[in-house]
Amino acid sequence: MKIKTLMDFLNKDGAEVFSANEQLDSRASGAGEREKVIYIENARLETAGEQGAGKELLGSGTGWTDDAMGQILISEGILSGADVNRIVDYQREKGLFFGEAAIELDLVKQDDILKALSRQFGYTYGQHGAASKDMVMAMSPFGEVAEEFRSIRAHLLNDWLTPDRKMLAVMSPGGGEGRSYFAANIALAFSQLGQSTLLIDADLRSPRQHEIFEVKTRVGLSSLLAGRISMAELDMLPEKISAFPNLAILGCGPVPPNPSELLSGCRFRPILAKLDKYFDVIIIDSPSANYDADVMAIASIAGSALLVARRGYSRMDETKSLVALLNKARAMVVGAVLNEY
Repeated sequence: MKIKTLMDFLNKDGAEVFSANEQLDSRASGAGEREKVIYIENARLETAGEQGAGKELLGSGTGWTDDAMGQILISEGILSGADVNRIVDYQREKGLFFGEAAIELDLVKQDDILKALSRQFGYTYGQHGAASKDMVMAMSPFGEVAEEFRSIRAHLLNDWLTPDRKMLAVMSPGGGEGRSYFAANIALAFSQLGQSTLLIDADLRSPRQHEIFEVKTRVGLSSLLAGRISMAELDMLPEKISAFPNLAILGCGPVPPNPSELLSGCRFRPILAKLDKYFDVIIIDSPSANYDADVMAIASIAGSALLVARRGYSRMDETKSLVALLNKARAMVVGAVLNEY
């Protein structure tokens, strides 16, 4: 697969449209394949050794957690007490880890062991019930797409995130380019690192995060911006997602008739300033650049933005216009992501 540098395109003339010939043919790759994300700036990629070490840790087991693993698998209804005793006997006989012994006895699958280990090591993995297929970092954390999100996270950690710079607006030239998908997964990636992470759905026109994370709270950002709840209630409003202990979601709330006025009004900045005190990272899912007033309002307060474009779909002139808009808002463009699906 040929990877082009989007930021180079943005700084040059020509090429009005991303090549349609480079669009991924989803029919050829299988109906079940998820979106792919490729970071095309100079990210610090995790080395093969670092990635292998992480997988080995989650895949091999440790002696001091064997009993807890058995208890976890019993609580999940995967093993019985008799199965655990059989595994322990076999483990001692062969000198294996608990998970290895259970797999050799064909009592569990590798995925069962990975999920049990992820609970022991505080790593969120497929624990959100009927989770959205868009939550790649939770449902397929050892796949290629998840590794690409980790590479993006590594870049942001090294070159963007500081105690005084923690808000990142995720933006795209138009709709249907994977912006909400990216925002959800990069927020999950930071939360899995142990960072206290807030995901805000500031797309007051076509919100999606409440669907991805099954947010039940009826009030949200629009309610705050309209003054329909008091600032004193703000601390309790971001909804904690039980399966992801370091992640909170501030959904859109009711879709308002006047999103531009709400985002450009006097309440948005103090709301974000208050939230800034309680989180290590704040990811803001923004509306498309078709709504430039919304984008300007969000970018000027967030201070940093990351662009998401879709290969074979996003227009180069629209992407350049978004960069110009962000520069006008004095927001730092920290990078660009080329999305494929």
